[in-house]
Amino acid sequence: MTTYVLVHGGFVGGWYWGETAALLEKAGHRVHIAEQMPSIDPTVESPGGLHADAEYIRAIVDAAAEPVVLVGHSSGGLAITELADHPAVRHSVYLSAFWPQRGQSGADLLGGALPSWIVLRDDGTGAVTEDFAVAHEALCADLDPERAAEGLGRHVTQSMVGLGDPSSAPDRTHPTTYIICEQDHANPLAAQEQMAARADHVERLPSSHQPMLSMPDRLAEVLGRIG
Repeated sequence: MTTYVLVHGGFVGGWYWGETAALLEKAGHRVHIAEQMPSIDPTVESPGGLHADAEYIRAIVDAAAEPVVLVGHSSGGLAITELADHPAVRHSVYLSAFWPQRGQSGADLLGGALPSWIVLRDDGTGAVTEDFAVAHEALCADLDPERAAEGLGRHVTQSMVGLGDPSSAPDRTHPTTYIICEQDHANPLAAQEQMAARADHVERLPSSHQPMLSMPDRLAEVLGRIG
């Protein structure tokens, strides 16, 4: 039995881990889901940046009161990197995730420019474009249009502040796995391959950016092997 902490990426919440979490639990594992990091919580008046997100995840790991496999998807990789030396994390998993080195920010990993599917708003927050075709292709091209529209309709705005926060990236005290999503148009394959080169183990899924929606069974199987 393994205990997992599942961390969401940008513009979403823990809801999209639901099917994967249920499959892991059915296999006998324990699962804790990060429901809404501070930088992405629309109910927070002054959303925090990277370090607020990291402290939120740290509290979940601490509350688990046992060694965990910490899984970060997409920009959730920024937050889990801050826990690279946490004594209760026994394995970190980057799922098509941003994996900064010390001093790097999310903005650095994006090359200093937001991709076309992210729209910067006047209040300094960002949102996923309302152009369905663009968002579908970038985030979930392997979902049928009806399911894609349902998922995209649940996206929220988020603070862009955290993208500029440099990572402390403490020295790792546990192994890592990078899961490459081979059909991902939001986190290009070349960028994933470059970050994955630093991992102890590499896995691959033939998915777009959100395999927890398009192939939760295969994702759960990969995570189960890591555990």
